[in-house]
Amino acid sequence: MSSIADLPSPLTLQHCRALDAADPLAAMRERFVLPPGVIYLDGNSLGAMPRHVPERMRRAVEQEWALGLIGSWNDAGWYPAPRRIGARIAALVGAAPDEVVACDSTSVNLFKVMVAALRLRPGRSVVLAERGNFPTDAYIDAGAAELAGAELVCVEPHEVEGAIARLGPRLAVVQLTHVHYKTGRRYDMATVTAAAHRHGALMVWDLAHSAGAMPVALNACEADFAVGCSYKYLNGGPGAPAWVFVARRHQESVRQPLSGWLGHARPFDFEQDYRPAAGTDRMLCGTPPQLSMIALEASLEAFDEVDLGQLRAKSEAIGDLFIRLSDERLAGFGFGLASPRDSDIRGSQVSLTHPEGYAIMQALIARGVIGDFRAPDILRFGFAVLYLRYEDAWNAVEALRDIMASGQWREPEFARRKAVT
Repeated sequence: MSSIADLPSPLTLQHCRALDAADPLAAMRERFVLPPGVIYLDGNSLGAMPRHVPERMRRAVEQEWALGLIGSWNDAGWYPAPRRIGARIAALVGAAPDEVVACDSTSVNLFKVMVAALRLRPGRSVVLAERGNFPTDAYIDAGAAELAGAELVCVEPHEVEGAIARLGPRLAVVQLTHVHYKTGRRYDMATVTAAAHRHGALMVWDLAHSAGAMPVALNACEADFAVGCSYKYLNGGPGAPAWVFVARRHQESVRQPLSGWLGHARPFDFEQDYRPAAGTDRMLCGTPPQLSMIALEASLEAFDEVDLGQLRAKSEAIGDLFIRLSDERLAGFGFGLASPRDSDIRGSQVSLTHPEGYAIMQALIARGVIGDFRAPDILRFGFAVLYLRYEDAWNAVEALRDIMASGQWREPEFARRKAVT
């Protein structure tokens, strides 16, 4: 737990500045480009750009593409990029370098591993998932189950372990998101994975809101499969390639359904019959978007020499700080707390609720404090702590307090819905 509870009441700006002065990760902020006058609390949706990415992209465009042309697949190391990037991500999620490959989108990768996992459990007929999970997980789980002729059972988070035991030998796959996209509630990965394995099921984790935000221990927890996006806490850029983890023990028996040419054992032999590649290469499908791969690889350098334990400690502390500031300074304005107060079961975000959440968030964004809204009433604040300060949490809550006290959120422009919320 963090030490925020030990600070005297009421909290002050000076308390926050003292926390910043003692922050061992404070210098990491300089690795990112942040617009002047903006407090960015939406890194759980799109991470800020690492400062060195533009120069790397200029080299890729002006030299590797413009001058190297097709030779850059060999000469500039484009072709092995999915494995090389996967190895860097593996270090952040507790996996071996050869267990992770960067490719495709989170949705596509989830479909691949769900079908592959179901194929590894013939004779079992049930997929267990969480009710209210992120929509792409819900849709893909349903589609994969239908394709395999399996039944999809969805339960509330607190019912998961009981449902695993109840379904027993019928259960093929459990698919969960480690940190919930709305509430920030975090599963105990080791406990749930062990429960699935006790009943012979395979465990698939979505780490979209975990990778780059906290230490993850896929191998220590004996997870079977995992997927994740790279444009949130990994800061890979909008729509950056996602990644997929396959535990080494499954790699030579796994059969994923999208048997594209780069997942072939020898793609440039151009054989007509598919032979899967060894290891995680068989999870590849089509030609990767190379410029996006380059941006992602460059962005991961922002994690060089970062202690993930310190990262998690700051995440917990700044979340606790934001909650306590909200309690002290937003009382009487109708806000609720959707996230756990206990940082042990909370990811790197805090979500508040309010019936007028959309308009309030738009007014806050107009003030230069960027969070986001999730229907029906969630105001979501993400803490990407490599570039976030404790003082930012104070200023964000102060801006929110002023918007509520002044009634600014009632202005008609803030009620107009935008395509992306």
